[in-house]
Amino acid sequence: MKKTILFFSLIIFAGGVMAQKVTTTSAVIGFDATTPKDALPKAENKAGIASLDKTTGVIMFEAAVNNFAFSNPKIQEHFNGAAWLNSAAFPKFTFTGKIDKLNKIKFNKNGVYDVTVSGNLTVKGISKPVSAKAKVTVTGTAVSAVSTLSIKLADYGITGQSIEAGKVATEPKVTVSVSFL
Repeated sequence: MKKTILFFSLIIFAGGVMAQKVTTTSAVIGFDATTPKDALPKAENKAGIASLDKTTGVIMFEAAVNNFAFSNPKIQEHFNGAAWLNSAAFPKFTFTGKIDKLNKIKFNKNGVYDVTVSGNLTVKGISKPVSAKAKVTVTGTAVSAVSTLSIKLADYGITGQSIEAGKVATEPKVTVSVSFL
């Protein structure tokens, strides 16, 4: 009898621990490198993978480079090409970080919480530290988060004539929108 109670206690405990980490395969990652000269270098990837550990604040996302959809097929070709993100050699980019001051978020209470997320963004095999403001919304058991950060293309070895000509922003905005249901 004691073994049965212990076994069920461990299952319940393990279930509670597992519920602290939430994941999704439908994170939306936007890339906006538009300029006054060109409004087309803008894309969205609706198949990002993301996870959040509610006890440690560790958050991550990854996106397949070739899943970014541009309205102009030529821009998409350049984006995936060797001079840009080189999706053949570097098929994904990733972010791994942590929510600063995690205690500001009450995961058991509905609300909107403004926090900062810090970590490393890896693009084309180059990892750089980044920090961005994020808005975390808790509604029942659902958690969603939105954050926008600017990156410097040159930091990741991305250069080219269209950037120099002002048709592509040197510091595009990357927006991450995640819903953990």
